[in-house]
Amino acid sequence: MSGSPPSSLLDHALREQVRANLAAFHRQAVPNEGLQAAAVAIVLVPDEAGRAAFLLTRRAPRLRSHGGQWALPGGRLDQEESHEAAALRELREELGLALEPARVLGLLDDYPTRSGFVITPVVVWGEGVGEPRPNPREVAAVHRIAVAELAGADVPRFRSIPESDRPVISIPLLGTQIHAPTAALLYQFIEVAFRGRDTRVAHFEQPVFAWR
Repeated sequence: MSGSPPSSLLDHALREQVRANLAAFHRQAVPNEGLQAAAVAIVLVPDEAGRAAFLLTRRAPRLRSHGGQWALPGGRLDQEESHEAAALRELREELGLALEPARVLGLLDDYPTRSGFVITPVVVWGEGVGEPRPNPREVAAVHRIAVAELAGADVPRFRSIPESDRPVISIPLLGTQIHAPTAALLYQFIEVAFRGRDTRVAHFEQPVFAWR
């Protein structure tokens, strides 16, 4: 958000500013040719001090796809389903959070993944939603992380890999490195929704372990 720190209280003014920043952002869509459409939810919730935070999950280790990896709540679109509807459905199925469509604040750029998906991030207002109830078949753990964690001097981090000429992006969180696609989506989220910057991230690479 231009001129406003990421540690802002989760209140009406923050909601409307984030909504306005997303509305002013000209998001870039990616054709789904040969790729599976998916959506994830970036849910704004309060931390213990009432400041803006978001929910990050650790996927259940026995899932067929990307088991044990860090992720935002989300998954594939059902037939004829919108990105917004899919993100809200996945929130309900993964974390037991039932949120109405009016809670959607806006969308970020599509991110094509090495594993065959086009992910659309959906930013959702989660104030007053209550505590998540993770579905153990899909979610091993859920964490509430202050948005201020995305504004550190070491965010994001980049490294080179021999398998690609694109930089691999990561964000240090929870004592580890969160990699793309999740890191790319969160970096664009802080840049666009909070800082009002037209920052693109689709060119950032994923680590090789996420290519499958």
